[in-house]
Amino acid sequence: MHIKQQKFVDVPLFELKDFTLYELNGMGLQTIMLGTSATRYANRYTVQNMDYTDNSKEYIANMKADHGLYKNDFVTLTGNVEYVREDGLTFKSQKATYNKKTTDVVSDVDYIAYLNDSVVEGSYIKYNNEKNRIFSKNVRAKIQLQESK
Repeated sequence: MHIKQQKFVDVPLFELKDFTLYELNGMGLQTIMLGTSATRYANRYTVQNMDYTDNSKEYIANMKADHGLYKNDFVTLTGNVEYVREDGLTFKSQKATYNKKTTDVVSDVDYIAYLNDSVVEGSYIKYNNEKNRIFSKNVRAKIQLQESK
């Protein structure tokens, strides 16, 4: 008699459909993650139609994408990515990675960003939510300045 053994390395722990997850700590609500479906593995979540909000810093940041991967302190977004900060800064791209610890969001593909009536386009963006700093490459910008009275 031969017994075949198979080692399962990456087995899903559970799956969710049309869900909302809340992450709380002693300071209160830190993050909210919504999606149409998700699979939980030992070290990550994979999410379809991800809607992720980080409420842990001074400004609330919301990220949406067709697909998301939440692993450790990183949220990787792909497909129709939209990043919106509560002060009005918005950028759109096809992929981005958000680091919860440093509050950096990075997209190394073409993007378009908006703030009020200003529009910026480029091939790379790194934005720090905590320091309110943007680094970009190959920039083309249309900046609307307000006249002082």
